[in-house]
Amino acid sequence: MSVLAAVAVPHPPIILPQIGRGEERKIQSTTDAYRKAMQFVCRFNPDTVVIISPHSIIYGDYFHISPGSHATGSFATFGCPDVTVSCDYDTEFVDTLEKQCKQDSIYAGTLGEKDPALDHGTMIPLHFLSEFSTSVNVVRIGLSGLDFLTHYRLGQAIQKTADKLKRRVVVIASGDLSHKLLSTGPYGYAKQGPEFDEQIMTAFKEADFFSILTMDPQFCDAAAECGHRAFIIMAGALDRRNISASVLSYEGPFGVGYGVATFEVVTGNEQSRDIGEQFLKYENTRMQEKQKNEDEFVRLARFSLEHFVRTGEEASLPENLSPSLTGKQAGAFVSLKKNGRLRGCIGTILPCRASLAEEILHNAVSACAHDPRVNPVTEDELPYLVYSVDVLTEPQHIESESELNPKKYGVIVKNGGRQGVLLPDLEGIDTVQQQISIAKQKARIMPDEEVELYRFEVIRHH
Repeated sequence: MSVLAAVAVPHPPIILPQIGRGEERKIQSTTDAYRKAMQFVCRFNPDTVVIISPHSIIYGDYFHISPGSHATGSFATFGCPDVTVSCDYDTEFVDTLEKQCKQDSIYAGTLGEKDPALDHGTMIPLHFLSEFSTSVNVVRIGLSGLDFLTHYRLGQAIQKTADKLKRRVVVIASGDLSHKLLSTGPYGYAKQGPEFDEQIMTAFKEADFFSILTMDPQFCDAAAECGHRAFIIMAGALDRRNISASVLSYEGPFGVGYGVATFEVVTGNEQSRDIGEQFLKYENTRMQEKQKNEDEFVRLARFSLEHFVRTGEEASLPENLSPSLTGKQAGAFVSLKKNGRLRGCIGTILPCRASLAEEILHNAVSACAHDPRVNPVTEDELPYLVYSVDVLTEPQHIESESELNPKKYGVIVKNGGRQGVLLPDLEGIDTVQQQISIAKQKARIMPDEEVELYRFEVIRHH
């Protein structure tokens, strides 16, 4: 057998009467839909249920698959230590999946378990599932900071493992939607919140997994979503399958979106639903178009970085560069992004080399190889990197925060030998206070410590 079906469900602890204490009645539609979804799961008589949880152990560059044969968790964090959930793990499936991931060059496995206890993203689905079945073995998998396509490929590895073991498998993608639906909610409101939820629920209704995979990561971050990458893994587990989809409910009275949907495999292979391959072609085309429009500042950074990654040596300056690169000196930052997320950023506030061209040439290498926050860039990532080059004006000392503007000016904070720098016009940084706070953090300056302030402007090249 193989992956026969999947469900997407939320995991609000308030849905349990012991925790909600009456508030759960405000999401009765979600409760009713949850029970229908778990009855749907049991209809397939699964040998194994794979639960993808955003609240399991998460690493930036690794998918954690829970080890062992058994696990238990409680809702003590939510004031109910006596409410517990337990499950048995499918150890053979875990072992085979780990080997499959290694074969497919996916960084995933059972290493690095910090806490064996079940998380609420796993326990809520299991709680409802236990109303209809008590004999299903479980595989619990967390998310990672890796790109969307790698999440999709992990889903494909789940499908391959089910095929190898001839298991009857159902996947549960546990995840709330946006946390920013209402100004009165615990996380406030952002316009991206309801937009995200509408897009996801439409995609669920139409089994349009391609649209889920191609959502902008920055848009997802602005929506403060929870389950997006869990849904991508679920989609990968249904790769090349013809799907019958049904939306059972959607609501968000507390300011957090709760959606319930079911997906049934109705036929075998369906090559037109090779969503992973479609996404790869889409990304390649998009990146090729972007590279065609790069200016010479960005082209120089790309040339330098790619030469270094492929050869291990710094490149010499190419010929025929314009005087705007060779005829002046300036500090410059080179920033790298992959799939909308920072992949490296290093720069100089003041010029350290004979020309701006040499500054960019050197800082591109530093951004890809020496940023301590991330691993060095690898050759297989090169086609998917997006570059920006910020050329800095000379910093000006200022007397107060009133002379700053986070959209116009970058900031430098100094305290003794400690110094922090933050570029202007960064996503999600809207106030001077945020700007200074982050710059202090980067310099390991405490929030209450006094600092000297400097500002600078940049010309940004994309």
